[in-house]
Amino acid sequence: MARSGRRERVRYWFDNTMSKGTPALIGWLGLASGVLILVVASLAVVVAPKNSRDNGHWPGVVWRSLLRTLDPGTMGDDTGTAPFLALMLVSTVGGIFIVSALIGVLTTGLENKIDELRKGRSRIIEHDHTVVLGWSEQVFTVIAELAEANQSKRRSCIAILADLDKVDMEDAIRARVGDTRRTRVVCRHGNPLKVADLDLVSPDTARSIVVLSPPVEDADNHVIKVLLSLGGRAWDGARPHVVAAVHDSANLPAARLAGGPAAQVIDADDIAIQLIVQSHRQSGLSQVYTDLLNYRGHEFYMRPEPSLAGITYGEALGAYELGIPVGARRADGAVLVNPSPDTVIHADDEIVLLAEDDLLIRLGPRPEIFERAIATATSRPTVRGRTLLIGWNHRAPEVISLLDEFTEPGSGLTIAAQRADPRETLGTLTNLTVAFTRCDSTDRNQLEALDVGSYQHIIVLGDAGYEDTHADARTLVTLLHLRDLEESLGDPYSIVSEIHDDANREIAQVTKADDFVVSDKLISLMLTQLSENRHLYEVFADLLDPAGSEIYLKPAPDYLHPGITANFATVIEAARRRGETAIGYRLQERFHQPPDYGVVLNPDKRAPMELSAEDHVIVIAKD
Repeated sequence: MARSGRRERVRYWFDNTMSKGTPALIGWLGLASGVLILVVASLAVVVAPKNSRDNGHWPGVVWRSLLRTLDPGTMGDDTGTAPFLALMLVSTVGGIFIVSALIGVLTTGLENKIDELRKGRSRIIEHDHTVVLGWSEQVFTVIAELAEANQSKRRSCIAILADLDKVDMEDAIRARVGDTRRTRVVCRHGNPLKVADLDLVSPDTARSIVVLSPPVEDADNHVIKVLLSLGGRAWDGARPHVVAAVHDSANLPAARLAGGPAAQVIDADDIAIQLIVQSHRQSGLSQVYTDLLNYRGHEFYMRPEPSLAGITYGEALGAYELGIPVGARRADGAVLVNPSPDTVIHADDEIVLLAEDDLLIRLGPRPEIFERAIATATSRPTVRGRTLLIGWNHRAPEVISLLDEFTEPGSGLTIAAQRADPRETLGTLTNLTVAFTRCDSTDRNQLEALDVGSYQHIIVLGDAGYEDTHADARTLVTLLHLRDLEESLGDPYSIVSEIHDDANREIAQVTKADDFVVSDKLISLMLTQLSENRHLYEVFADLLDPAGSEIYLKPAPDYLHPGITANFATVIEAARRRGETAIGYRLQERFHQPPDYGVVLNPDKRAPMELSAEDHVIVIAKD
C-alpha cells in the first residue's frame, strides 16, 4: 500500500476536526475571519499607506476591516483610493460569506441540540426524587398518587426511564394525569437494563426506585432483569429502597433474590386472589383497600409518640383527636397490627395510624362514649354456601384453593367457563364440592341454564385468551345479564367481579355488582405507598395474610344499636371490647354511589351518627 502524502494527512486531520460538530465549525469560521481581517489590513498598509494613516494605521484598519466583515452596510461611508476601497470590498464580501455560514452553523447546532434534548438522553441532576423504571398503564396511577402525596412539599421530582420517545411519554402524562402541581415529572429515553442508561435518572441520589412491569408476555422476567441490574450496580452512597411487583407467584423467590435486601417485591397475583376471595365473603373490601392505598383518601402513617409510653394499645385508641391507631412498629422493626388491647406501648415505638394526612394527626382529650348505644355481638350460625365461578384465567386455581380454606365443609362450587373441565388440575379440596359446566357467559340462554338463583355468591373472572380490553368487555356483558336476572329473581346473590382497567369500573357501575377488584390499580397504589414508606409493607402483609389481622366489614348491629345516636368513638370502644380496631363504616344506602360507594374511613370521632341494621362497621380483626 502506498504511503499517504502530506496533503492527504492534512485533509484527514481537517475532516476529523470538522466532524467534531458545531464548536469546531465555529472555530474554523472564526479563524477564517481573523485571517481575512489581518490579510486585508496588512495589504492596506502596503498598497494604500496614506489611507491607512488616515484610518489609524494598521490597528485602525484592522478595526475597520472587522466592522466591514460583520456589517456589510458599513462600507457605504468609505472614502479613499481605489486600492483601499477594493480591499474593503474584499473584506465585506468575505464577511458576507463568513457571517452567512456562521448563521447556518449556529442554526444547525441549535436544531441538533433541541433534537438531542428531545431524545431525552441528558443526565438529570436531582436529589431525594423518585425513580420509575419502565412504562405501562400503571405509570399514570403512580405519578398521580406521588403528586398527591408530595403536595405538602415545596418541590419534588419523579424521574421516568423507559425505552420510549421522551416527547410521547410527556404527552401521554399530560393527557392522562394532567396537572401534577408541585411535582415535576422528568422523562428520559433509555433501557433500564443498561447501567449507562440508569445513570440518566441519577439513581444514586434518589429516595426510592419503582420498577414497573411492561405490557409483554414475559413481564416478570423483565422485572427480575431490572432488579439484577440494580443489584449489580456500584452505588455511590446509600442504596435507595426498591419496590416492584411480579404477577406470577412462582417468580417471587427469584425476584426477591435478584433484588436483595434493599428491594421489596410484592406478589400481585396473591393480592388479587386474596381480595377476590375475601370480597366474595364480604363485598366492599376492594373499595376499602382502594381508599386505604389512595393518597386522595385516608392512608397509614407511622410516627413516634413518646408521650404514650407506658399506656396500653387499648388506651391509645382514644388518645387521638385526629387519626386512628391501628398498631405499632417496635424498635427492632417488628410491626404489630391490631395487637391485644393490653399491649404496652414503648417509648421508642412508632404508632401506626390511619389519617387523612400526616399533618392531620393530633393527640387530644378522649371523646364521650355513649354506653347505652353499645350493642352485644350476635352469634350467627355458619351455613354451607353455593358459589358460582364464571370465567377462567391463571388465578382461578388459587382462588378455588383459597375458597376451600374459608368455606364450611360441604359447600359447593360450580365452574362455568369456555374451556375443558379443569377439575383434575385443582388438587385435593377439603371443604368444597366442585362441579363444572361449559358455558359462554355472554350468552343469556346459557347463563339462565345455570340456575344462577340457586347460588349465594357469584365470582366473575376475566377470561384468559383475550386482551384485557376485550376481557373487560365480556365481563361487562356478563354482569349486565346477571344483574337483570337478579332483579327478576329477587336479589338472591352477591356479585364480585375482576376488572383489568379501572376506567371500565366506572362503566360497570350500571351493572350494580357488589364489588370490583381492579388488581392492576391496587398494585400500582401499593407500589406508590411503599415507595414513600418501605415499612408499610409489613402492615399490608399482615392485613393480607389469612393468619394475621384482616379487614372485615361486619354488621353494624354487632357494635351499635340501630337508630340510637352515638359517635364513632363509641364504635371504636365497642370494637376494642371485642379485641378489634374500628377504622370506619359502610352505609348501605350509598352502596352503589361513586366515588366512595358508601365507605367512610377515619370519620370524626365526636360527630353524632347513627347506623342502620343494614350498615357495616369496618374493623381490623383476627377473624
